[in-house]
Amino acid sequence: MPVDSRPVLIVITGPTGSGKTSLAIELARHLGCDIISADSRQIYRGLPIGTAAPTPGQLAAVRHHFVHMLPLDGYYSAAQYESDVMALLPELWQHNHYAVMCGGSMMYVDAVTRGIDELPTISPEIRERVSRDFGERGIEWLRKELQTLDPRYYDIVDKNNHKRMVHALEICLQAGAPYSTLRTGAVKERPFDVLKVALDYPREQLFDRINSRVDAMVADGLEDEARSVYHLRHLNSLNTVGYKEMFQYFDGTMDRHTAIERIKKNTRVYAKKQLTWLKRDTSVRYLDPDTAFCSILDLIDAIESR
Repeated sequence: MPVDSRPVLIVITGPTGSGKTSLAIELARHLGCDIISADSRQIYRGLPIGTAAPTPGQLAAVRHHFVHMLPLDGYYSAAQYESDVMALLPELWQHNHYAVMCGGSMMYVDAVTRGIDELPTISPEIRERVSRDFGERGIEWLRKELQTLDPRYYDIVDKNNHKRMVHALEICLQAGAPYSTLRTGAVKERPFDVLKVALDYPREQLFDRINSRVDAMVADGLEDEARSVYHLRHLNSLNTVGYKEMFQYFDGTMDRHTAIERIKKNTRVYAKKQLTWLKRDTSVRYLDPDTAFCSILDLIDAIESR
């Protein structure tokens, strides 16, 4: 590689169940570099099965960052992730020309590769207030409040995605201004090259992989893992596919078989949303899963030979 070439961040992203973790580990071992997780749920401790976190063996094989680092009641955001990763990367570049980022939390990936808008830090008081009011009054209240404070953003937001609406409402209240006025979408200049790839499976094959992975999670003890955190079900870290459905089973609102099938369905829905997000990013290279490793090496060579 050229002595004066810029370091390279290789981003392995894509929908859940597409095999990102295995590919990232194979590549990081080959390059002798670290892995930066870009998964907003694997960042929490105590959820290794339901979040499909790297196994102890995988964690031992390659040094990982941002895995199992927060308690379940810890708060974290894409803005904090951007700040933390941008502080970490210069340390990694001192030891290796490469770093691998792996994950399907698209806001985390975008935060590092494109940058996100500077938004105010939400005070504990506002966060608690919005959480309490939403819990007591429900999603219709949330929609009306957001429509009043930021009608422009309300027109485009997914009105069934309460997490996104809560986030926007918190910012409106903290900033004293509409969230939409703070969203510039400007891309930040980065002092490194980015190679962003995703494994390209036919839709039906991807869905079969997802269904099989859910079955494997159940066999590995997902139900026991969910029971161990059931008393904390009000936490945002547990408001995610796999745990929500198991909690409904524990509550008696659905039977076990239905809960497992619902996990599969909701995971497939989540994968579709990830794919929709990815379609907007023209920098993503879609790779054949059977030849992805060699293809990435070829792409790295092309970057270094420029």
